[in-house]
Amino acid sequence: MNRPLIFLHGSADSAAIWRLQLEHFRQRGRDNVFAIDLPGHGQRPDIFSADVTIREYARAARDILKHELHVEQPILAGHSLGGAIALMMALEHSQELSGLILIGAGARLRVLPTILESARTTPQEARQQLVTLATAPAHQTSIVPTIISEQVTPGPTILYRDLAACNSFDVLSRLQEISFPALIICGEEDRLTPIKYSEYLHQQLTASTLCIVPDAGHYVMREQPEKVNQAIERWEETQATLYR
Repeated sequence: MNRPLIFLHGSADSAAIWRLQLEHFRQRGRDNVFAIDLPGHGQRPDIFSADVTIREYARAARDILKHELHVEQPILAGHSLGGAIALMMALEHSQELSGLILIGAGARLRVLPTILESARTTPQEARQQLVTLATAPAHQTSIVPTIISEQVTPGPTILYRDLAACNSFDVLSRLQEISFPALIICGEEDRLTPIKYSEYLHQQLTASTLCIVPDAGHYVMREQPEKVNQAIERWEETQATLYR
């Protein structure tokens, strides 16, 4: 039996960013696949003040898993900020998880100072700039407007808060504490978390599989959804020990 699969979104996004993954797995009869909104995102009310750390987001996500979804031993699939949250949960609550899927992620997520300042002072413009940078040029016309509309216009401080949390995140020295299986996915044209970030994760996570997806940027799961979904399925099939 497949373990529960939980998707965690990135900065200023919501559960809607995983729409194509949820459709894919549910059409195949999976009823234990979920995407959650982090506090202050999508349909979920905020519970935080202006400053939030990745650890605090991880605690909030854990509460949702335990008290709303009631899932046990899930696989966490996180994109960008969501990947940082998944790594933090793996480090602090490894006994509660079965595996990780890290998409456009990194063990450290420094944000360009110009983008961080723009997120603070002109968040609407910063959202447009960030989503454009996060998408490969060939897909920008078709994908960028859809992603912007699906972000449901987060509060004016949310993007800055998310990026500031990413900017202070650093678990480079702790990755070897994670021993369970991990799938690492990165778009070949990712300009925000370049391939070298995923390669480093792969080198440090001893039970990891690396998948580089051509013709995709940071939003690889929207730019090449079929390839991402297939990569997840293939990886799950090879992890028979997860499902005993």
